[in-house]
Amino acid sequence: MKLCRVQPFALGHPELGHSSSVRVEIPSHAAEIEGEVAYEIAGLFDGNRKRTGRSWPLKAVRFLPPVNPGKIVGVGRNYRDHAAELNNPIPVEPLIFLKPPSSVIGPEEPILLPAISKRVDHEGELAVIIGRTCSQLSDRDAVEPYVLGYTCLNDVTARDLQKADVQFTRGKSFDTFCPMGPVIETTLDLADTRVETYVNGARRQSGALTEMIFPVDVIIRWISRVMTLLPGDVIATGTPAGVGPLVPGDLVEIVVSGVGTLRNSVAAREA
Repeated sequence: MKLCRVQPFALGHPELGHSSSVRVEIPSHAAEIEGEVAYEIAGLFDGNRKRTGRSWPLKAVRFLPPVNPGKIVGVGRNYRDHAAELNNPIPVEPLIFLKPPSSVIGPEEPILLPAISKRVDHEGELAVIIGRTCSQLSDRDAVEPYVLGYTCLNDVTARDLQKADVQFTRGKSFDTFCPMGPVIETTLDLADTRVETYVNGARRQSGALTEMIFPVDVIIRWISRVMTLLPGDVIATGTPAGVGPLVPGDLVEIVVSGVGTLRNSVAAREA
């Protein structure tokens, strides 16, 4: 089942959001997709998901970020080839960092490049959406009851600032640096899933989840022993090799097999 958060165009203002200089709260509706229709649902996180009776054709809605996360937990260097291309050691345990909720944008919104950075990279990733409060999981605990589903995410990174700071916060926290969407897929065969990134139609990244150093279940358990994961929280599970720079005018697409395609344009941030 594919879930999403949408704004019907009839509500107006489809242009509002990070494309504006001021963050605007956008009316939204949780929905599930069947065919070419988005059916509004209630009970997204309470285990009692049901349709309300309202629906819209997909062509009549704008897709928003699928959740408003309380936090985004990133996992660095989780593919050996990616660690190697950055000349970094292979981590012996998950290397985690946080991205702020203010960095989140949805499909078709522009990634805005800050003037302070001379090198901003794409990082295509599978993201996990937490569905239930999750804390102190043991190695024997199943993680599936705590997962709402999976989506596409671009962990946009100001690489020069990340290297200069020797830590991740500034380089990964600019507004628009966390595109995600367009949908949440609730059932996904992780053993048969690939993450790919395309820039202007050319493939830049391609990796199977089976190539991860720390699989998704290990990541969830490990993070739960560091911090409580709440419904709507997002885990970005790492990016494969092939990260590269974005420039104004680019179109970047993150494709997760079985989930869909996250598409964003790239522009310079206005002074």
